[in-house]
Amino acid sequence: MDMQNRPGGRTGSGPMASAADANVERRERLKQLAMEIIDLQKDPYFMINHLGTYECKLCLTLHTNEGSYLAHTQGKKHQQNLLRRKAREGKDLNAMMHMAKQNQPKPQKHKTIKIGRPGYKVTRTVENTSKVLYFELYYEDIQPGFIPKHRVMSAFEQKIEQPDKNYQYLIFAGEPYENISFKIPNQEIETQEGKFQPVWDKDKKIYSLRVQFREKKNNK
Repeated sequence: MDMQNRPGGRTGSGPMASAADANVERRERLKQLAMEIIDLQKDPYFMINHLGTYECKLCLTLHTNEGSYLAHTQGKKHQQNLLRRKAREGKDLNAMMHMAKQNQPKPQKHKTIKIGRPGYKVTRTVENTSKVLYFELYYEDIQPGFIPKHRVMSAFEQKIEQPDKNYQYLIFAGEPYENISFKIPNQEIETQEGKFQPVWDKDKKIYSLRVQFREKKNNK
């Protein structure tokens, strides 16, 4: 058979390589490259069995020599199994981390034993036609280093009473006392310096607050 003048062949060249020949040549190149750069002693899936043949523990394949095994490691089957193993190990690691996180003891919140409401005194007065309220709260047994706090809450934030748009609430807090609130008119409060400034007397343990309501402007 004339291989030189077969269709597709060039004059002076050998016959065109078939697909099978090209695959064999590619595998041989990969094998040679792998033998140069891969250390089998560091391959966790490489094993020599009792028969003296080479075995891939990942793919469960047998090989007659190192070159055959190395060519296998560059093939599609081995690479796909590596990806599957990596994905499975990633899921297992995530699952273990999730279980470890769930098994960790939850930090216990420090619960303060309440000792009731603090004593208080409220004074109402008028200054320059503006309504003013003076609050004094007595925290004789307040926790060391703790400074009482206050905040204004709208009637629609609280869940104790039916909301009334004409009122708002002034709340005071100081551990270990229970919070105490006062129902005050829902008017704008003066927040300028000195008009809504709390004072904490740490020696007498008295928390004072002056609340001045802004005057309503009459519509002309």
